[in-house]
Amino acid sequence: MKLEDAIRTTKFTDERHKATLNLLYTAYWLKNQFSRVMKGQGLTMEQFNVMRILRGKAPQPMCVKDISSRMIEKNSNVPRIVDKLVVKGLVARNTSPQDKRETLIELTEKGLKNLVRASQITERLSEDILDLNDSDAAVLNSILEKMRKTD
Repeated sequence: MKLEDAIRTTKFTDERHKATLNLLYTAYWLKNQFSRVMKGQGLTMEQFNVMRILRGKAPQPMCVKDISSRMIEKNSNVPRIVDKLVVKGLVARNTSPQDKRETLIELTEKGLKNLVRASQITERLSEDILDLNDSDAAVLNSILEKMRKTD
């Protein structure tokens, strides 16, 4: 869908203004698509992200601070997300043997199984939504990284 149709306007200051709005609109649209399929798995996108971070570091557990530093959504309340994942039995929280003040988080077997299933679903959704070949995806990645060069 064209941006003009989605937001019902053709008034843009210039192409950069339109590109900025297009990027914001697309980011929210994409997040909504992924949130919808994650809801079907009983997860939020932030919970899914925490679980993916833990899988990437496995078999080593991680502290909340390290998880927070790797989150896509930087304003996420990681301790609250971890609490909800613990209640669901998807992650375990243990005290660090080296520092009793530090809490370490790791995926449970149930969490890993749920993550594998959710990852397969998101991969299929990505293939369906992002109708890009590898070359186009590389160009898009380059443009997005160029935009964040000051970050």
